[in-house]
Amino acid sequence: MNNDLLAQYGLKFNPFLPSLPAEALWTLPGAQTFFFGVENLVMDGGFGLIAGDPGLGKSKTLHRLAGHLDEIGDVVVGVMERPQSSLSDFYRELGDLFAVDLTPANRYGGFKALRARWRTHIKSSLFRPVLLIDEAQEVASTCLNELRLLGSAHFDSEILLTTILCGDNRLTKRFRTPQLLPLGSRIRTRLVLEPLSVVDLLAYLDHLLEKAGASHLMTDDLRRVLAEHSAGNLRVLTSMGAELLAVAAARQLRQLDEHLFLEHYAATSSGGRRRSK
Repeated sequence: MNNDLLAQYGLKFNPFLPSLPAEALWTLPGAQTFFFGVENLVMDGGFGLIAGDPGLGKSKTLHRLAGHLDEIGDVVVGVMERPQSSLSDFYRELGDLFAVDLTPANRYGGFKALRARWRTHIKSSLFRPVLLIDEAQEVASTCLNELRLLGSAHFDSEILLTTILCGDNRLTKRFRTPQLLPLGSRIRTRLVLEPLSVVDLLAYLDHLLEKAGASHLMTDDLRRVLAEHSAGNLRVLTSMGAELLAVAAARQLRQLDEHLFLEHYAATSSGGRRRSK
């Protein structure tokens, strides 16, 4: 079905699905400055932060950052996949990411082995290894504090790891609590995302359609309608785009326009009112 949809509109990929190819990722306003800050962080170590409400592009920015770091030679990047782990499993995953054989029963041995591995990498490359954690609001405070202690040595004068935390605003609130205040005060570069303007949303939509090879897919009027009805949220924009594309494909429409938007959402709204009676 999806391949038929792509062929119907001459799309290289569906621009409204989360599984975008790396080359189609859009750089959010302010993200390039953040990437530059992370490049400096990789040289010196420490914590960086991407934060914002759901749907503003945090995970895709982290994905974009991972690709940016891959372009820098000799930078080792580990991506944590289970942020909600207990401390023992947290150590296990760190061992897997940085190729260190850890015994969870001997946490002190794992602590020393990880630091030794990182020091060896720094000595050979002059870069700190990088740990990327998406959905970091799910990480237990004990694990976050363990990272803070694990990644610094010699009275906090030697930083062994660069850690980029990416999470919603619950994470930033936790950094103001006494338990995590020491970590929050160590964040050296940050990108705090806000709802996007209509101009930015239009630029994002144009970027997606161009990369998908179908700039003709939507009329200019529909693009503006979508941007104006997305509340500054990229996820809302792409969800509406995906929904309209599926409806247009079912109707065999050659192009998506503002009349389709009005008809579809008027019908959806009236249907919802009938069901609620």
